[in-house]
Amino acid sequence: MAKTFRDMVTEARENVPAISSAAAREKMKQNPDTLVIDVQDAADAGACGLIPSSMNISLGMLPIRADLLVPEHLREPKLADRNRPIIITCGAGGQAALGAYTLKQMGFTDVSFIEGGTAAWKEAGFDVSSV
Repeated sequence: MAKTFRDMVTEARENVPAISSAAAREKMKQNPDTLVIDVQDAADAGACGLIPSSMNISLGMLPIRADLLVPEHLREPKLADRNRPIIITCGAGGQAALGAYTLKQMGFTDVSFIEGGTAAWKEAGFDVSSV
C-alpha cells in the first residue's frame, strides 16, 4: 500500500526525537556547534521567519548535501561530521520530521526536529530573522 505524507511523518516521528522550541534553544546555547537546518524549499523558507544562525537546505536536497560519496561540490561541509548535533526545522514540523529521519537513516547520531517547526519557535517568543 502506498504511503501518504501523513504516514511518512508518523514513521519519522516514531524514529527521531521531537524537541520543543525551548529545548532546541537551550541545546543551541549549550553547544554552539549545533547545526540548525530549515528544510523548506528556498521560495518558502522564512515565510514565518528563520531561526537565527539556521541554514536552508531543502528537504529534496538534504540527502544529497549530506552524502559523503557524491562529488564534493554537491556536499555541505557542515554535514561531514555524523556526530555533530543537528536540529531540523520547517514551517510547521512535518517536513522537519522527514528531514531528521533522513539524516538518521544516513548515520547521523544526534539529530532531532523542532515540534511545530519555526512557527512554534516564533510562538514561543524566540527571535526570527526575515529573509
